Amino acid sequence: MPLRTPQRIGTWRTAIAAALLALGATLVTPMPSAAHAATVTDYCAGQCADILPPGENGNATLTDILGNKVLGTRPANTMDQLGPYSSLATGYSTLSDATITSFFNNASFGVPSDQVASVTTPRSDVTITRDKSGIPHITGTTRSGTEYGAGYAAAQDRLWLMDLFRHVGRGQLSSFAGGAAANRELEQEFYSQAPYTEADLQAQVDQLANNNGTRGQQALADAQAYVDGINAYITASISARNFPGEYVLTGHMDAITNAGTIAPFKLTDLIALASVIGALFGTGGGGEVQSALSLEAAQQQYGVTQGTAVWESFRERDDPEATSTINTGASFPYATKPANPVGEALPDAGTVVAEPLIYDATGGATQATTASQGVLPADLLTNPQKGMSNALVVSGSKTASGHPIAVFGPQTGYFAPQLLMLQELQGPGISARGASFAGLGMYVELGRGQDYAWSATSAMQDVTDTYAVELCQDSTHYLYHGVCTAMEKLEVTNSWVPTTADATAAGSYRMQVWRTAYGLVTYRATVGGKAVAYTQLRSSYRHEADSIIGFQELNDPGFVHDAASFQLAAQDINYTFNWFYADSTQTAYYNSGTNPVRAANVDPSFPIWAQAQYDWQGWNPATNTATYTPPSQHPQSINQTYYISWNNKLAPGYTSANFGDGSVQRADLLEDRVKALVQAGGVTRTALVKAMESAALTDLRGEDVLPELLQVINTAPVTDSATATAVQQLTTWLSAGAKRTETSAGSKTYANATAVRILDAWWPLLVQGEFQPGLGSTLYNALTADLPIDESPSAAHGPTGSHAGSSFQYGWWSYVDKDIRKVLGQSVQGPLAQTYCGGGVVSACRDVLLSTLKTAAAVPATTVYPGDTGGCAAGDQWCADSIVQRPLGGITDDRISWQNRPTYQQVVEFPTHR
Repeated sequence: MPLRTPQRIGTWRTAIAAALLALGATLVTPMPSAAHAATVTDYCAGQCADILPPGENGNATLTDILGNKVLGTRPANTMDQLGPYSSLATGYSTLSDATITSFFNNASFGVPSDQVASVTTPRSDVTITRDKSGIPHITGTTRSGTEYGAGYAAAQDRLWLMDLFRHVGRGQLSSFAGGAAANRELEQEFYSQAPYTEADLQAQVDQLANNNGTRGQQALADAQAYVDGINAYITASISARNFPGEYVLTGHMDAITNAGTIAPFKLTDLIALASVIGALFGTGGGGEVQSALSLEAAQQQYGVTQGTAVWESFRERDDPEATSTINTGASFPYATKPANPVGEALPDAGTVVAEPLIYDATGGATQATTASQGVLPADLLTNPQKGMSNALVVSGSKTASGHPIAVFGPQTGYFAPQLLMLQELQGPGISARGASFAGLGMYVELGRGQDYAWSATSAMQDVTDTYAVELCQDSTHYLYHGVCTAMEKLEVTNSWVPTTADATAAGSYRMQVWRTAYGLVTYRATVGGKAVAYTQLRSSYRHEADSIIGFQELNDPGFVHDAASFQLAAQDINYTFNWFYADSTQTAYYNSGTNPVRAANVDPSFPIWAQAQYDWQGWNPATNTATYTPPSQHPQSINQTYYISWNNKLAPGYTSANFGDGSVQRADLLEDRVKALVQAGGVTRTALVKAMESAALTDLRGEDVLPELLQVINTAPVTDSATATAVQQLTTWLSAGAKRTETSAGSKTYANATAVRILDAWWPLLVQGEFQPGLGSTLYNALTADLPIDESPSAAHGPTGSHAGSSFQYGWWSYVDKDIRKVLGQSVQGPLAQTYCGGGVVSACRDVLLSTLKTAAAVPATTVYPGDTGGCAAGDQWCADSIVQRPLGGITDDRISWQNRPTYQQVVEFPTHR
């Protein structure tokens, strides 16, 4: 609970005056001094670059926060990478190798003497040299000192954010930061997915050291030194009174007396942090109940046989037209549909009920909405989770230099400060520069070593299964291998009082989750008349920290020295990621994750009976370990001519956990451009960055589906003048590349703005008009619950929300593409089970397209872009699309023009190797 609640300040202007008088003086930063020379060789020769908006500095004192609110000022290095990042949208067409660092940081090791901003020595065996972008370059003479410095620097840059996330990881955000509805929604979303007791967290610390040999023991020592560095900074910042001002605004510290506490970090906090990151980016599967509901809707609409065929065609488990990262034809079967499935536990119609989470709500906890916004977005877990990361990697055989080139990075959303932070680590057994998640920066998680670079995209393969546990005795007992067994109740109670940061009325409530051997209870239903609880079991549950071994190896120049050793390191990461690698001669790819070996003939797309014969092979419920598919069965390759990835299909035979990996997916925007570059040969860093950015500005619907729609429309003259004008506007936009981009830098007006508006209005009308008549409302609605129809940049209803950048990952573009091509009589591999547009008749389909287009063209911009509480007026198309750095603390940053690209991004080309 907060120490006390400061008296609410009437206005920010009054607040800043009072705070400045109380503090008496501005904070003094250390003067620059000579940097320590790097002791390692940098083999990138100035050809490595990176960027991470908005800026490295995520720490703001109370004075800084009040100054930002009243005067619009910002601490140094909070927004200095946002401008270069944003400028690429209008500057990429004239890009050259020489100007790459106008849009990216120079990611060389070390800091030139004229770029040194400050030098700090928090302990005698480590030095933190910050460059003029504020990025810490940490050099240790001992390994412990290196990690201590990493923790100290992380706390300098992200202490408040780290503290928020350790509380999110325990489901205790509202107790810590206030009862705003957004805070409660976020902790509820997380706690329902990964609830842990303190004993659970400690057990994961213990198993890290006990089950991973010397590397596990080293990881534990590294983590402890990192925590020690964090705590050293906490002590120093309280003494110097330069701790984050959010602690004052939330009632944990007093600006006048300096009384209060910032709780020291401990190793279990890192597990809590890791569990948040795992839930955000490293999971897959878990949608089996919704799949069962849509299957049953299809069978009800069409009958069992045809309904199953219809459902399977929309599921696109292994679509032959889907773009795969593995493009050599190699197959990696996983989670495939069995010919004769067994153990399915489909719910009886109308019996599925979601498991309650909230109990005993009082006071402010009863308010579904609050004036206070919350310190973290309520949709944080769903916002960046479904739209993450891309990679473009080209083999040296197709580049101008003969060396591989990579442009890659994670798409982790946009926040202020960013979830990631940049750092360089140099010490015994550690040599890397790149990005790490705040509070987990013992190692660089995405970045470069001395002569190699690596990155990741979210793979999201199916590692989460749903089981139907049969109830016995009462609603909290279930049959486990024939024995009636009590469920374990996990619960946490949150309470709060109003603070300056959050005026939500005092309140409290309790979250409760029932845990079984088969995982967490998510729904109740009956199956064949038997009462069941549906549970979710994730292979990485209770193993949130296991990936630390792989990250340790990636940072170790003695371990990673070529593509094969890189793949060995990636094998030790249990998150579901696609890992990419480039050095001066080799490229590589490996899909990580603990993929459970399922019982024979079990279909992972649907709920399964919780019975021994259907358990994961080798499963031990006490530790949640099982037999996992061997590394050879994970999608992987070395020196493929090129790789692209944008959360798409991994390889033939490798079933996606989600709907939507079909003939049109946003990875096609990369595939088409990189394939053309490779065919021409002589690829350069500039060419690959241009390909990435061109894709980042393109409307997927416009480039890959609109041509077919226009083909149907143009089978006859368009006689209605308004519709004909709309067709011409769309055609002109398509000829210009179907881009969503400004007329000029800073104009805040799109080129072909009317065509963009028309397509935004048309797409949902088109999809509904094309499919709902044939599917029927019940099945259509069930399928839209499996896969949203649209995810345009301004689609606040989409899975990434508005102002999030990431777009066009989830939508019905593949369904529309396959259906329209079938209507046109074109060849379709893996077609839908039926033809829907106009019943398969070109003229009738054309009527549907024209009627919906005419309606869409008449929809005003103020309706298509209705405005929001974040500062966008109704009808402002550019603003509706724009990217907002969602504030995670007291400082806000400027909005930027839309781009669909990684948040942290590297451009690398190593000319030499050890």
